[in-house]
Amino acid sequence: MKKVLVLLATFVLAFSLSACKSEEDTVKLGVIGPLTGAYSFYGEAVENGAKLAADEINAAGGVLGMDLVIFAEDSEGDAETGVNAYRKLVDNDEIDALIGGTFSGVTDGLKDLAIADGLPVLSPTATRDDITLEADNVFRVCYNDSFQGSVAAVFAAEDLSATKAAVMFNSDDPYSAGLADAFKAEFDARSLAYDEYEFSATDVDFSAQLTNIEAGDYDVVFLPAYVAEIGPILQKADELGIDIPFIGGDGWDGIEADYADEAEGNYFTNHYSKSDTADAVVDFVAAYEAAYGSTPNALAALAYDAVYVMAQAMEDAGSTDSADVIAALSAVSYAGAVTSDLPITFNDDGDPVKSITILQVTSGDFTFIKKVNP
Repeated sequence: MKKVLVLLATFVLAFSLSACKSEEDTVKLGVIGPLTGAYSFYGEAVENGAKLAADEINAAGGVLGMDLVIFAEDSEGDAETGVNAYRKLVDNDEIDALIGGTFSGVTDGLKDLAIADGLPVLSPTATRDDITLEADNVFRVCYNDSFQGSVAAVFAAEDLSATKAAVMFNSDDPYSAGLADAFKAEFDARSLAYDEYEFSATDVDFSAQLTNIEAGDYDVVFLPAYVAEIGPILQKADELGIDIPFIGGDGWDGIEADYADEAEGNYFTNHYSKSDTADAVVDFVAAYEAAYGSTPNALAALAYDAVYVMAQAMEDAGSTDSADVIAALSAVSYAGAVTSDLPITFNDDGDPVKSITILQVTSGDFTFIKKVNP
């Protein structure tokens, strides 16, 4: 009997040590995005891209010899829900770093908490200008709104020869308003004309704005918004016979799924082109399609890059200690990114120095137009 008890005790001890070892040999990254609701396809893309990167990293030996595990939580696209998701990831799952949030408003809502916790944060997709300001621990792999809004305006002026633009934006949405501000600032700098047409988050009828735009003799319409808003606006524009080009921001990614005909011929700025022939892009698209049975959008590509950048920072730091990882992120240089021809590095504000892509919607797909480096 004593021998049995000794063996049982030995087994329990070995199991406990194995469990502890397993826990200690895991690097935990949290992901926050809208996994349910109208914007769920954004959050699902981010989660999928992050998990694909983690799977590849683990197959190559992990991070510092440890397995990398993704913990995904649903923000529903809401800042308060995002805070609850953050608290669960930090307090219950004890993550080592955060990849997120997906939306700027959600990321801003948890920013102060992350600063207080000293947690490394690398957002794949929060583009609002102030997200990384006054936060030494907050970085992003996407470019900011000022950059893409300005590039869109330059493209309108130089490539489309526009001298007068209609700027139609969601005044309730900091993302939409931020891009609009950057576009207008570039037009102001060039002494070009524009008129503003605002709508709100609750609007479902855009007839008034578009009727005025149709009568306004504009060369282009700048429409920085998300697909759920863009689609109905383009449908109404078609009904009114508006045939001038629309230009959008990265929120247009995915427009081809439900509004291909309405979006035909229009342009938008984006983080990558799935038809890019660079080795990193070709390999990523093939791996994503094999894993998920669909073609990755820009959010998936950004999340994929974000996990690789975070993993390299941890390797460079030789540790998962928060302070060490934050310092390593400040100095990181990640080559082979899907969303940039340039190695991803960060400026003093935590923003990446990287290229931007301009695409055109053609025949239900996206055609590469040009790439712009900072």
